[in-house]
Amino acid sequence: MESYKRDFIQFLQSAGVLKFGDFIAKSGRRIPYFINAGDIKTGDQISKLGEFYAKAYLDKVGNKKTVLYGPAYKGISIAVSSAVALSKQGLDVPFFFNRKEVKDHGEGGVFVGYVPKEGEEIVIVEDVITAGTAIRESMEILSSVKGAKVAAVFVMVDRKEKGKTDMSAMGELEQEFGFPVYSVVDVYDIIEYLEEDPANKENVDRIKNYLAVNGAKA
Repeated sequence: MESYKRDFIQFLQSAGVLKFGDFIAKSGRRIPYFINAGDIKTGDQISKLGEFYAKAYLDKVGNKKTVLYGPAYKGISIAVSSAVALSKQGLDVPFFFNRKEVKDHGEGGVFVGYVPKEGEEIVIVEDVITAGTAIRESMEILSSVKGAKVAAVFVMVDRKEKGKTDMSAMGELEQEFGFPVYSVVDVYDIIEYLEEDPANKENVDRIKNYLAVNGAKA
């Protein structure tokens, strides 16, 4: 396993972002592990998270300037920290996010931050994709931006789960919308990491059993 993947998984655990147990995902599935960016609680943690996203961005997109979009609420801090980390690497990118409720006073509207211009490419930054529900919601919200063009999506973890078909949720999104979906690590990286310590056998078995039912076939 690449060292940055191990570092990232260790970071997720130490920050309490990666948890094991019995959870309900936004998709309605009962899942044996949970990834929650909402558990990032300190300046140091959010700074490190932004650095991992910035590394993924530079690896996949390069020095190309786009506009970062962070869906409320968890995506907001990811977008801000990623923009800060990218600026430290010499790439100053604008960012914006949405409100859950449309503001009817002051400047009004549903978005806060930079307003993308027609033709500018948008990169969505989210915490995780299970069935693709949240990204489809983001695409619906972004449809109100004139000439919006989403170039890519970045998430922490590819759960390698089925979407609406036997194809992975990430693969379905790529096929449906025509943009790539990238992750820093995937669930099989997490399994490989956990298998290094025999004490993790129960969690490894539960994840493998879950994937045997809900894992993508392609």
